[in-house]
Amino acid sequence: MLHALYTASAPGKIILMGEHAVVYGRPAMAVPVHQVQATATLTVQDGASDLWIAATDLGQRTALSSAPPVNPLAQAVRLTLTFLQRAAPAGELSVHSTIPLAGGMGSGAAVSTAIGRALAAWAGQTIPAADLSALVYEVERLHHGTPSGIDNTVIAYGQPVWFVKGQPPQPFAIPHTFWLVIASTGIASPTRETVGDVRQSWLADPLRFEGLFDDIAGLVNAGRAAMLAGDWPRLGALFFQNQRLLAEMGVSAPILDRLVDAARLAGAFGAKLSGGGRGGNVIALVEPSAAETVADALRRAGAAAIFITPVSAGAARAALL
Repeated sequence: MLHALYTASAPGKIILMGEHAVVYGRPAMAVPVHQVQATATLTVQDGASDLWIAATDLGQRTALSSAPPVNPLAQAVRLTLTFLQRAAPAGELSVHSTIPLAGGMGSGAAVSTAIGRALAAWAGQTIPAADLSALVYEVERLHHGTPSGIDNTVIAYGQPVWFVKGQPPQPFAIPHTFWLVIASTGIASPTRETVGDVRQSWLADPLRFEGLFDDIAGLVNAGRAAMLAGDWPRLGALFFQNQRLLAEMGVSAPILDRLVDAARLAGAFGAKLSGGGRGGNVIALVEPSAAETVADALRRAGAAAIFITPVSAGAARAALL
């Protein structure tokens, strides 16, 4: 018999500027993408003897009591219950996500965040964003080994984040809303592979790559200033420069180059790959009135999916095209 239902969600995320250089101590900026969401639904049932965890998108269903420690969904449940100081409820916890898998948009962190919030709702508690981010980070270690901390912070806070490795991530507010068109290539972004390749290139020619990382750091700092000033032409120009440097690193790809060029020709302020590269997404900074034109151009250039989203501290949720 159904006893109670608790549902919670969390957004995806996108890196604006600074990927790869962030691994070497330079700053990066990332923002939430409310257009795509992970949702967790907890159904507490009378007479049930275990908590079953169902990943509906993957066709997987596992009992919490028998799930191994390396199961990220079970780990998210266990860490949250420990924080809440509660035993597991009996019933079913189902998770669903519209965030592309392995696309650099934080699908794993969003699922863990949604799980934490659903369990907190059941317990009649609220987990502060800082604590929830720390819980999700521990789960992210199962996915990525040594995660940067960007995904869990952006998603748990639902705010833009300034990040420097080794320092606490800094959520910050954006005073002026801006608009992004996100074009998914439909190709998984092999982050471990691209990060490894960049490292090998850095080891082979450290002077050149340290110079590239320094140049990107300068662009990220300038990008934050442009964002805070609402200078979108300037921010767009910085996007294009960041893309050029990422291409020099060897992490772009023909499909990414094609999408960036299509966005430029369609009138975007700027465009670049976002995340690990060689797949994943391209982000284009646009005037709201030009969003659909740029989206159409990206679709014609081969984008597998298009999202249009506003970015601000209190951004409204946008429509999926």
